[in-house]
This record gives sequence, C-alpha cells and structure tokens, in this order.
Amino acid sequence: MTAVLLVRYFAGARAAAGVPEEKIEAATLGELEAALTAGRPKLASVLTACSFLVDGTSWRDRDAALPATATIDVLPPFAGG
Repeated sequence: MTAVLLVRYFAGARAAAGVPEEKIEAATLGELEAALTAGRPKLASVLTACSFLVDGTSWRDRDAALPATATIDVLPPFAGG
C-alpha cells in the first residue's frame, strides 16, 4: 500500500529541497528517496548524508513498509555541540 507522507526538511536539506515540507506518496524509504530526488540533483546529493526519522524514530531500512500518513524528518549532519 502506498502511503501519503509528510516530508519535513531541516537545515541544508531544506535549502536543497527548496521547500520546508511537502507531501509525497511512497511505500518505502527507498521509494520515497527516488520520488524526492527525481529531477533534483542537489537534493539527491544532500540526501546521501541525511538521516531519516519516521514519526520520530530513526529509520534505516530502505525496503521496510512505511506507516500510512507518517511524518518523515530529513536531517542532514549537524555541526557544533
């Protein structure tokens, strides 16, 4: 089943995406990445270093089904501390 996901971008990912957030249909994180980067080479470059939170939980499995209506936070590496 394909979920309608709210994708929120932070820091450099927001700059690369050109929007603070958007809604995308995708069933898995891998499918979501493909949809987000289609025709957006700058965002594709940034996403290689990003972490993804699915409803607040770190998500690494690109093939696992995403929960329907999940919120995905795209977090690039942060400097400082």
